[in-house]
Amino acid sequence: MSTQDGNTASGPEGVPAAVRAQLLATEHWSLLASRSTTQGEVLTRISMFLTFTSASLVSLALVGQATRFSDAFIILAMAVLLADLVIGLLTQVRVMNVGLEDLMYVVAMNRLRAAYVDLDPGLAPYLMAGRHDDLPGSRQTYFFLGPRRPWSQVAGSSMVFIQMANTALIAIILGTFAMILGAGTALAVLVGAVCGLGFMAGSILHGKRMYLSSWRSYTPLSPTPGPDG
Repeated sequence: MSTQDGNTASGPEGVPAAVRAQLLATEHWSLLASRSTTQGEVLTRISMFLTFTSASLVSLALVGQATRFSDAFIILAMAVLLADLVIGLLTQVRVMNVGLEDLMYVVAMNRLRAAYVDLDPGLAPYLMAGRHDDLPGSRQTYFFLGPRRPWSQVAGSSMVFIQMANTALIAIILGTFAMILGAGTALAVLVGAVCGLGFMAGSILHGKRMYLSSWRSYTPLSPTPGPDG
């Protein structure tokens, strides 16, 4: 439909493909900027946590030498380590939330790539990242070169890193607490190791539950065709 001066109408069917591509690209850049901002923020949070923890341990070493590791020092050490653990757990919560936010941005950009291909189907062979906003499509975006990401990518992620740091803190705190209650060294080490591993397993299960729950509550607009979709 045209107006009286001959210009193309601005209805849904009258918008030129070039304008649609420009609008989609603007949204794509907005998502990229938001994704970069969240990634930078969580890395800063992890750095702050590590700096605080290392400074706390150095301070405890100096205080311990000054107090000859008295009972007062043990109380102080437990209080400082508990404060480190609280900060570590809050950091872990943020890292897990950012992991879901990153998935959100990936799925949104996959949906935009599907729109690009709708505008120009000839682009499809040149897009290595996924163009389907479902689970298989997100996996393709996270790892282009195969159907599955290598285990090392997950093991080396920021999420696993902060979980390991908190696991170590929990093991140290509970092992020390067991020794304060009169347990021997071997039993204290065993208590710390078991509790730390239990926390690690619980964190992994909780993260998996959050990940699967997000997909169950989401309906893709351009699902992957075939049995994987």
